[in-house]
Amino acid sequence: MKTPGHNPSLTDSAPAAELYDVINRRRDVRREFSGAELPEPVLRRVLTAAHTAPSVGLSQPWDFILVRDANTRRTFREHVLAERSVFASKLDGERADTFSKIKVEGIVESSLGIAVTYDPRRGAPQVLGRHAIADAGLYSVCLAIQNLWLAATAEGLGVGWVSFYREEFLRRLLGVPSEVRPVAWLCVGPVRELAETPDLERHGWRQRMPLDDVIHYEAYGRGRNR
Repeated sequence: MKTPGHNPSLTDSAPAAELYDVINRRRDVRREFSGAELPEPVLRRVLTAAHTAPSVGLSQPWDFILVRDANTRRTFREHVLAERSVFASKLDGERADTFSKIKVEGIVESSLGIAVTYDPRRGAPQVLGRHAIADAGLYSVCLAIQNLWLAATAEGLGVGWVSFYREEFLRRLLGVPSEVRPVAWLCVGPVRELAETPDLERHGWRQRMPLDDVIHYEAYGRGRNR
């Protein structure tokens, strides 16, 4: 029998372990997409999880543009590869060699593209909690993306966040109004597997920092023993 005030999350390990497992298995997917059909009920569950994210002033300032059209995705991919070349041209030596092995998108390999946008007009002009931090609405959209990503991982799907693009190009491509900001293009779909090690670590671009390196006590720059 549960005692008054019983909090399962603090005492029962199984649900928490499942959540942490999903968090640890989440990957930014590029090569592993199978291209298999994404069942509509699964997509609805994932989008519902995203739409359940916390948002400043309950403004829910996100929208999700579902892109299946092959021509649209090929056009976007061409733009992304051009931007990849721009970045690559600024590298030299070992960095250039390392980057040449890294795939930065799975736009045509994935089952679906989801463009996530931020609409600052949602709930305006009096968005509770945004008066002092203008970016709070943008942070809310990022929380929705994280919810989507974790839900997709739990469903056995992969997600890849494409960032090699110009916002104005994506705005024109998808007919996004000028007042609305494109925040992310997410490649979503079933995968053959999820990599054990993130791509950037596996290729030697960056290594994950230890947790203790980013913890401060009472004020920035203070270690545990100061």
